[in-house]
Amino acid sequence: MNSYEHLLPPSWKTQIIVWLAEDTPSFDYGGYVVGEAEREAFLFGKGNEPAVLAGVPFFTEIFHQLECQVEWHFKEGETFQPVKHVATVRGKARHLLIGERIALNLLARCSGIATKSKRIKDLATEYGYKGIIAGTRKTTPGFRLVEKYGMIVGGIDPHRHDLSSMIMLKDNHIWSCGSITAAIQQARSVGGFSLLLDVEVSSEAEADEAIDAGADIVMLDNMEGDQLMSVARKLKEKWAGKRKFLFESSGSITEANLHQRVINDIDILSTSAVHQSVQHIDFSLKIQVPK
Repeated sequence: MNSYEHLLPPSWKTQIIVWLAEDTPSFDYGGYVVGEAEREAFLFGKGNEPAVLAGVPFFTEIFHQLECQVEWHFKEGETFQPVKHVATVRGKARHLLIGERIALNLLARCSGIATKSKRIKDLATEYGYKGIIAGTRKTTPGFRLVEKYGMIVGGIDPHRHDLSSMIMLKDNHIWSCGSITAAIQQARSVGGFSLLLDVEVSSEAEADEAIDAGADIVMLDNMEGDQLMSVARKLKEKWAGKRKFLFESSGSITEANLHQRVINDIDILSTSAVHQSVQHIDFSLKIQVPK
């Protein structure tokens, strides 16, 4: 099985240089106290519930840039029960402490996103949903790569990564152009054949127009329950054999109301609940006392 690390772009390691520079912009006073004696530190996964380990390449590279070695005792994507000895980090005491907080913060958030993603996907499967669970682009500026990575490790679709990776036309695009059809035509004229086109609509009539104009994905935004089911089924029957498209549902999807949204006529459920306000996983790094 390929490592998730193989997904990462060549430029990803340069971001870690920025994180380290931000956290130690001048003198390292605590590092002066501990010096450069060789030490061993244990990474513990804590908390109260099972968690998915995610963010391994980032954690490892932080310490690699500080001339430390990381030995993992769990594989990325595995679920561990707290409290577990997840990894061992070896290096100079000063370097271990320089990397500690950056590495723990990153691992905590990435693992939190992976854990939440897996939980929502498993819950949807339990409810009988056969479609795609996806995240959204409501990510933290400068931290998107890590957050999207956590979604993938958690087993869901990361959705589009940026404005260039898929054309998405939302209400403001449509209002600016005057109509759904006009917005789609303009987008197609510059986006070409290689980009999918996702259009947000708020009614059955708008969905019908988007399909007719050639949308690949129609987002039925903020529709729920009987309305969502009725619109999706009616339009799929109407356009069967005439147009190929997917229905996406988005807007306020949570674990609590997921059972109302898992309709198999909807191909994609996209939610920011897997990464916004997500509960971080508690990790600690403890330097071991020499024997």
